Amino acid sequence: MSKSIEVKAADNIRILAASMVEKAKSGHPGGAMGGADFVHILYSEFLNYDPSDMNWANRDRFFLDPGHMSPMLYSVLALGGFYSMEDLANFRQWGSVTPGHPEVDVARGVENTSGPLGQGHVMAVGAAIAERFLVARFGEWMAHKTYAFISDGGVQEEISQGAGRIAGFLGLNNLIMFYDSNDIQLSTETDAVSLEDTAKKYEAWNWKVITIEGNDVGQIRTALKEANAETERPTLIIGKTIMGKGALTADGSNFERKCATHGMPLGEAGASFEKTIANLGGNPENPFVIFDDVKELYEKRKAELIKAAAAKKAAQGEWAAANPELAAKLVKFFAKEAPAFDFSKVEQKANTATRAASSTVLAAFADEIENMIVSSADLSNSDKTDGFLKKTTAFTKGDFSGSFFQAGVSELTMAAIMNGMALHGGVIPVCGTFFVFSDYMKPALRLSALMELPVKFVWTHDAFRVGEDGPTHQPVEQEAQIRLMEKLKNHKGHNSTLVLRPADANEATVAWKMALENTSTPSALILSRQNIKNLPVEGDAYQAALQAEKGAYVVIKPEGTPDVVLLASGSEVATLVAGAELLSERDGLKVQVVSVPSEGVFRAQTKDYQDSVLPLGIPRFGMTAGLPVTLEGLVGENGKVWGLESFGFSAPYTVLDNKLGFNGENVYKQVKQMLA
Repeated sequence: MSKSIEVKAADNIRILAASMVEKAKSGHPGGAMGGADFVHILYSEFLNYDPSDMNWANRDRFFLDPGHMSPMLYSVLALGGFYSMEDLANFRQWGSVTPGHPEVDVARGVENTSGPLGQGHVMAVGAAIAERFLVARFGEWMAHKTYAFISDGGVQEEISQGAGRIAGFLGLNNLIMFYDSNDIQLSTETDAVSLEDTAKKYEAWNWKVITIEGNDVGQIRTALKEANAETERPTLIIGKTIMGKGALTADGSNFERKCATHGMPLGEAGASFEKTIANLGGNPENPFVIFDDVKELYEKRKAELIKAAAAKKAAQGEWAAANPELAAKLVKFFAKEAPAFDFSKVEQKANTATRAASSTVLAAFADEIENMIVSSADLSNSDKTDGFLKKTTAFTKGDFSGSFFQAGVSELTMAAIMNGMALHGGVIPVCGTFFVFSDYMKPALRLSALMELPVKFVWTHDAFRVGEDGPTHQPVEQEAQIRLMEKLKNHKGHNSTLVLRPADANEATVAWKMALENTSTPSALILSRQNIKNLPVEGDAYQAALQAEKGAYVVIKPEGTPDVVLLASGSEVATLVAGAELLSERDGLKVQVVSVPSEGVFRAQTKDYQDSVLPLGIPRFGMTAGLPVTLEGLVGENGKVWGLESFGFSAPYTVLDNKLGFNGENVYKQVKQMLA
């Protein structure tokens, strides 16, 4: 009995996926073989995009969560004409376009970088929110769907709870997720680690849940139709699939549903690659082939997609002609350039906390930057993102007319959702919480850096000066950790993350200017809870603070050659200013004080500029409320850094400043000892 074209196409995907892993002698064939039926039906019948214009803003998105199933994604995209057989054969090799886990490559149909389980489908939630935000402003004519593919591991990762709760709460009916439920994990069967009822869990979060046989193309098609018709909720399709579908041993015995096929080539797992490929209808001697009738099917689909996209673009053209101002705004939203904003007009209160200064800037953004979405992990009145919230409203089910996203207490989920918004495009995502909770967000920040996404991270309560809340809430090692991202280069050779810790309110304004203008990497603003005395400047304070755009600059410059250079970022710069006054008054020392909001940016300046800020041969003293290593690279071997070498303590921050030596008197004492 001949196979139906649907089964033959799915088997073609299975053959290609298994062959990629076998040739590379590395990878995960089992899940890809099990999920092939779903991705085939999705791509050949439901996913709407423009093969001739892969960056088309109104395309449907497909977010793969289990990145180890990349052979499945590359194979179905190869059927669509985006990867060659040579590309597939070079899977996991140096310089190939088919890395082991997918890396965002929209031109070839890869919407997101995935690998760490859980984050991929949370990015899909972010994309779905961005779509609703844009539709609320421009109309349902631009509506499109976001599809996600998740595995048992992604469901088990804690981040899935935040995504499930938020998507259901917001009623994201434009989100459709397929759960590849094959009951197999890498080292065990799923019942060895979980007995939860996944369907009931998602139903409790207000999802529509459909359970099907995940390798039955008829049931897949029916479920996708039903999901697309849903108007109130996101949909979860639980597909009971077969891990390693079609796998055979050398004697022809069935080798499906084996843990071994999850993470190693079929030949190493105990199956026979040759028997399996032959069983699926391929040629083991030449497996990298697209069957003629499958190629014809996907060519037909390609023509249909281009025609459908052209019709939608024509309708958009009619809308644009009737709504020229809105149309111009839409173009501006999706531009890769930073929006124009006059930072010089931002009026900051003197001697205020940098979190409050950030709030002032955000309030100004709310009036002018219409595609900015700000979020907070249930701390908007503390991280001061409420400066933005007070000018708008939070998203609710059916109402995305506002611009604020209340994430609840879920920092990692929030960060991954903001990544998804950035991937979708058309919006500028900003998210805030306490700096100590950046620990929760690091996995998403890392993917943000890998994908070069311009997400803005706002981290407040930046040091032990959180005070009475004690060591659990007082960041000590966090700045050193985040500064490592500033030193790490991305594939383009740029610093992977822009990290800024402003020293006063005016520097905070400039830090926001740098963050807004940074459209190629994530930006992190590290802000104080407590008030900070403004740095001494002559003339216009904002103009003086603009020197921070070079990463470091001289705040106090003595006449002639300085005897010592004091350097810091954030709150500690004002402390150094106080110490410099004592060193000058008591001992007549010539003291140069330097603010270093970003070492990464400073290191990118010319050598002459760096030497003017940190003159060679002059002793240097650094002060940081974090680990000394944060400044050791700038201070050098012959200098000294005053920092923390333990966790904090619960006490008023003014007491902690004195107990821990963060005052002018101790700066004076330490510098004198160093010079002696």
